[in-house]
Amino acid sequence: MGTFWSRIKGALGMLPSNREMRVLVLGLDNAGKTSILYRLQLGNVVATVPTVGFNLETLTYNNITFSVWDLGGQTGIRPFWRCYFSGTDAIIYVVDSTDKERMGVAKHELFALLDEEELKNACLLIFANKQDCDNAASQAEVATALGVAGIGNRTWAIFKSSAHTGEGLAEGMDWMCEKLRAAGAVA
Repeated sequence: MGTFWSRIKGALGMLPSNREMRVLVLGLDNAGKTSILYRLQLGNVVATVPTVGFNLETLTYNNITFSVWDLGGQTGIRPFWRCYFSGTDAIIYVVDSTDKERMGVAKHELFALLDEEELKNACLLIFANKQDCDNAASQAEVATALGVAGIGNRTWAIFKSSAHTGEGLAEGMDWMCEKLRAAGAVA
């Protein structure tokens, strides 16, 4: 009988999870992490200041409840990211597509995350943010600069996005929800 209900829940794929998914929003300072979080949560743009420490918000999206940890991206804060790795189901890595000079640093930080044992099972959603700006690198250019084509040991995707307009955020979140369901992390 239990198998029957498991199949029904799996077929529907829309029943709420019985636990919150833990998501880390990471990236360099000024990438737009907090702006994306509040755009997803509130549906509009809010004025933000650089995050010193973290923001913790509960976000319900596509019938899944997420505990979202938005961690500051300044150089001095990044070593403390590891304090939040335990139990992470997904990483949202935000890249400022207009900051071409720091793409190498963004790549270095991304691959340092991917090497962490506690994050080995977390799916990776990358937002190539600030696509509404004239000088933004394209999604393909960001993917090349980050070297993500070489990531073969985890589920990942990159989406062009804009926290300002909302472009790409729903598509990215839909992808992440689908992958968490496929992995059996949520009902």
